[in-house]
Amino acid sequence: MKQTVAGNMLIAQSGGPSPVINQSLVGAIMEAKKHKEIKNIYGAMHGIKGILGEDFIDMRKESAATLKAVANTPSSALGSVRKKPSPEDCVKIFTVLKKYEIHYFFYIGGNDSAETVHIISEEAKKSNFELRCFHIAKTIDNDLRENDHTPGFGSAAKFVAMALMGDNLDNRALPGVKIDVVMGRHAGFLTAASALARVYPDDGPHLIYLPERPFNMEKFVADVKKVNEKYGRCVIAVSEGISDENGQAIAAKFSKEVDSHGNVQLSGTGALGDLLAAEIKAKTEIKRVRADTFGYLQRCFPAIISATDSKEAALVGATAVKQSLKIPSGSIAIKRKPGKKYQVYFEAVPLSAVAKETKHMPDEFINSEANDVTKAFIDYAKPIVGELPVIGKFAGKKVNKK
Repeated sequence: MKQTVAGNMLIAQSGGPSPVINQSLVGAIMEAKKHKEIKNIYGAMHGIKGILGEDFIDMRKESAATLKAVANTPSSALGSVRKKPSPEDCVKIFTVLKKYEIHYFFYIGGNDSAETVHIISEEAKKSNFELRCFHIAKTIDNDLRENDHTPGFGSAAKFVAMALMGDNLDNRALPGVKIDVVMGRHAGFLTAASALARVYPDDGPHLIYLPERPFNMEKFVADVKKVNEKYGRCVIAVSEGISDENGQAIAAKFSKEVDSHGNVQLSGTGALGDLLAAEIKAKTEIKRVRADTFGYLQRCFPAIISATDSKEAALVGATAVKQSLKIPSGSIAIKRKPGKKYQVYFEAVPLSAVAKETKHMPDEFINSEANDVTKAFIDYAKPIVGELPVIGKFAGKKVNKK
C-alpha cells in the first residue's frame, strides 16, 4: 500500500453514546482539515446504516463554533447504530465508498465497532480497494483490550461517583439499605468507580459487586446484614452484569432481547434491583430497602464531564487521522506511562487485538471478599475521573445533657 493516498474521508459513530464521543469526532475532523491528502470530509448518520443509505452530511461546511459546541455536547451527534455488517452489506458499502471516492474511513465505538472496522478492512483488502480503516476507541465500560482506559469511562465514572455521593448523603439522613445498579456487562470498572464517592470512613458504597466474581445471593444478604449492624445503614453498588457460579448473568434471566452482535439486553429493566431488594426484605428484618437502576443515565449526562476524559477523547480522534496517513489500519489505544505521575500516550494497535473480545477488572483491583475494590483501583481511577465535589460533615461532638 502506498505511504500516502489522496481521497475523501468518511467518519461515523456506533454503539452506545458517551459523554465525550463527540470530542473524538471533532478531534478527527479538525485534524483532517490540516492535511491536503484528505479532500472532502463526510459524516455518516447512524453508522453503517447511514453508509448503506448514503445519508451523509458535509463536515467541512460546519462552522468552527458549531464544531466546538458539538464537541462539548454528550451523545452521538451523528447518531448511532448497533449493526454488524454482513458480507452483502460489505459489498454495498464498498460500492458507496467508491462512489464517493472515500479512502479514509473512521468508526468511533467499542469492541463491536472495532470488529465492524476489521471486517470492512479485510473485505477492502480482498477487493484491492485502497482504504485506510481506523477504529477510534469509545466505551464507558472501559473494557477494550490494549487500552489502559477508554474515552467515555472517566466521565461516566465521575457521574457514578457523584451519584453514589448523593445516595450516601440521602442514606445517612434517612438510614436503610440502598441498592444502585450500574452499567457493566462483563467488566466492573464503572461500578467500581462508585468507591470514589467515599470521603469519610463510614461513607458508602459499603459494598460493591462486580461481574468478575461469581455472585452468591446468600453471601450478599449476609454482607448486607453485617454492614447494617455496623453502621445502621448500607449503600450498595452492583454491576448489571453480575453472574452466578455458572456464568449466567442474573439480569439475563429477565431478558430475552439481544442485539445484532448477540449481546443480551441488560439495561432496559429494573428487575435486578427489585430482585436484590426483595431478597433483603425477605431474609432480614431491615424495613427500609430501596433500589435504583441507573440504566442509560451514565452515558450522556451533561455537565458532569471529566476534563482528562474530554481532552484525551479529542486526542484519540486526532491521532487516528495522523496514523491513517502512515499506516493502512488500526485502533487508537490509550497507554499509561509507568511512574506515580499520571501520563499517557496514544498508540495504533491492530484492529484484531481490540475487536470482539473484552477485558476485565484485574484481580489486584478486587478485594478478597469479592464485595469491594482495593486501593490499587482507587489509585488507577482517580486521575482519569478528576476532581469531585467537596463533602462536609459535622465533627459530631456531643453536648452533655443537663
